[in-house]
Amino acid sequence: MASVADLLADKRVCICAGSGGVGKTTTSAAIAAGMAARGKKVAVLTIDPAKRLADSLGLPELGNTERQVDPELFERCGVEVAEGGELWAMMLDAKATFDEVVRNHAPDAATRDRILSNRIYQQLSAALAGSQEYMAMEKLFEIHAEDRYDLLVLDTPPSRNALDFLDAPRRLTQFIEGRALQVFMMPTGLGMKLFGRGTSMMFGILRRITGVDLLEELAEFFQAFSGMVGGFRERARRVDELLSAPESSFLVVCAPQGEPISEAVYFHRKLIEAKMPFGGVIVNKVQYEGRLPDEAEAQLPELEDLLESAVGDPDLAARVAANFEDFRRLSERDRRNVEHLARELRTRAVIQVPYLDEDVHDLAGLMRVNRYLFASGSEERAEIAASV
Repeated sequence: MASVADLLADKRVCICAGSGGVGKTTTSAAIAAGMAARGKKVAVLTIDPAKRLADSLGLPELGNTERQVDPELFERCGVEVAEGGELWAMMLDAKATFDEVVRNHAPDAATRDRILSNRIYQQLSAALAGSQEYMAMEKLFEIHAEDRYDLLVLDTPPSRNALDFLDAPRRLTQFIEGRALQVFMMPTGLGMKLFGRGTSMMFGILRRITGVDLLEELAEFFQAFSGMVGGFRERARRVDELLSAPESSFLVVCAPQGEPISEAVYFHRKLIEAKMPFGGVIVNKVQYEGRLPDEAEAQLPELEDLLESAVGDPDLAARVAANFEDFRRLSERDRRNVEHLARELRTRAVIQVPYLDEDVHDLAGLMRVNRYLFASGSEERAEIAASV
């Protein structure tokens, strides 16, 4: 049974992917911290707006540039960091990253300034279809090209559909190249003629009321943007190459319930179809039953009687026994679901992280998660889980 250290031994890019609410941000931070402790210079990138990553890493805030986590935090947690190990983190700002892309792709300073100052661009740059997912990959590509880190860990944007991340470059390019936008890439006068008289009157009324020529703003934006389509297309191709390269690895993150398991199976299938490198799957918040001695197992049918004699309260004993039985059923459900997941994915690289009693909100909590992510085998994980 592989550990995260085994799965990422020769990798430079780790993408933690999965549906929302399954613990991707915590998992990404824990992986980054664990690899840093093992001597890697690691940067973790997130788009999570809830500041969970910043709080867990002891940083007051995160911005669109990387910040180093204080090495003393590792020492306070009793973690010895191997030589060369550093942990850096950043929270992606899609709007700021889009601005950087424009600066990089604009053919000249005049075009760059026209786009960045255009009011239509300022509104659309944070809302274009797929922009958040695309900008996450764009930033990943940019930092990877700078070659300053041994490993990059990307916490993919929260989404109801994890495939949005893979489809983002194609969807954004299709938007920019769409036929409907070709109207605005024509000279303003010609574009105006293609609109009906009523539409032209509407734009005229808006111009008189607001002082803004909306059609002219739209035309100016897309005319300036048209010269960058080729650059976007080429950059999207190179981003796709990075994601599919042998030095990259997708770790699918899910929860043990039925729906997240089904989504993980579906996402894995799409990864394989897209020829993306699948590394393994991490199942969070698993209920472990733990192993009881044989003599204790034999006494389970009389558990309620044993509890009653121990606590002297029949009602309390009944509730404790019922709670324990519910826990056993949840554990059995999780076990069956994880086994089903492993069969469907045809992999032994399934790492289980148990449901922890305390929420993970600091580096010490991340290192507790790492006890399972970096355990060397299933037996060691089972022993650790039994102690939770």
